[in-house]
Amino acid sequence: MQKPQITAYLKTSCGWSKGVRALFSKYDLPYTDKDIVLNPDFRNEMVLRTGQPLSPCVEINGVMLTDVSGEEVETYLLAQGLLQKNDDPTSFPINTDCSGKHQHSTEHAM
Repeated sequence: MQKPQITAYLKTSCGWSKGVRALFSKYDLPYTDKDIVLNPDFRNEMVLRTGQPLSPCVEINGVMLTDVSGEEVETYLLAQGLLQKNDDPTSFPINTDCSGKHQHSTEHAM
């Protein structure tokens, strides 16, 4: 299976961003990490490309997912046939907000 082209606009330490990174690690997916905290130009680029300021934003094969959790990214990748389900644990919960609290899927929508 060919690996998708992924660019992720993430914060340095937010739970949502850590969850997205953990998801990519779980599936051994290469991606370009554009840390919007360490590099304000990446934040500006994200806002220009998405029309909104919330992160994470993840572009997969040209499709931009905005304000998503790792769980939502996984759901998208599986639905598109870009991954085969892997039940291995992640190094960090893939659906945790910046306060560190686990969220239900419906609380953080795509």
